[in-house]
Amino acid sequence: MITGLDHIVLVCPEIASGTAVYAALLGRAPDWEAVSADGAATAIFRVNNTALELMAPDGDGPMAQRLGEVIAEDGPGLKSLAFRTGDIEHAHHRLTRRGLKPHEIMPGDSTSEIAGKTRNWRRFRCSDDETAGVRTFLIEHQTGELEAADAPDDAVSGLDHIVINTPNPDRAAALYGARLGLDLALDRTAPEWKTRFLFFRTGGLTFEVINRLGETPDISGADSIWGLTWEVADLAAAHERLLDAGFDVSGQRKGRKPGSNVFTIRNGTLNVPTLFISHDPH
Repeated sequence: MITGLDHIVLVCPEIASGTAVYAALLGRAPDWEAVSADGAATAIFRVNNTALELMAPDGDGPMAQRLGEVIAEDGPGLKSLAFRTGDIEHAHHRLTRRGLKPHEIMPGDSTSEIAGKTRNWRRFRCSDDETAGVRTFLIEHQTGELEAADAPDDAVSGLDHIVINTPNPDRAAALYGARLGLDLALDRTAPEWKTRFLFFRTGGLTFEVINRLGETPDISGADSIWGLTWEVADLAAAHERLLDAGFDVSGQRKGRKPGSNVFTIRNGTLNVPTLFISHDPH
């Protein structure tokens, strides 16, 4: 049913500056730029296993007004997940049966300002109440699906994992595992970090759902998309590139996963906690 994470939506106040930040951060140009009739400007960065879609208000249309409200309420940051499917009707039927109360399937299209190409898709949104407050869509591409361009070794090649914060890990396990059908690869409690981790796999990347132990949150409270870990082939080169671009980055260090090395981008990412990682192929 779900074949991967198609894209993540990052809402920002203004598209040109947001695009410039992420082009410098990822080390690659956007693959798609467009403005919709209802007032949403978008820029899409396609990597090998997903895409990041920046979205900002443009003009006075209804979507521009809604995006302005979202930014006023919560500030810029990661707001939505869109999972990929090859059969939108089947997915809609299955998720209806699984109680996610999906909205009607809607068509969509976009024409890029970069090369004048057009894409078409169909998608639906699940009920926010059933997805613990995380805006969740399923999308089926019809024409013009983007493919990742080759990138140098110091640029981002893919998304290693996305982090979701939850006050209720059992609810998250049911949502991402039983209801959406992602593969639960590991459920681990780490007392030394006071955290319970749930790792789900889909489409060549990991959903890392974390629950902080020792806290007493409202277990009926909302989940949130917290941060992103981007993969690069040459971590040292990426570190040097980002320093030269003016980003505030930490030193390089060993990651938690054996054979991995990481560094942190401390700020300048539009409220997205961001890590870069490389893996030793041996």
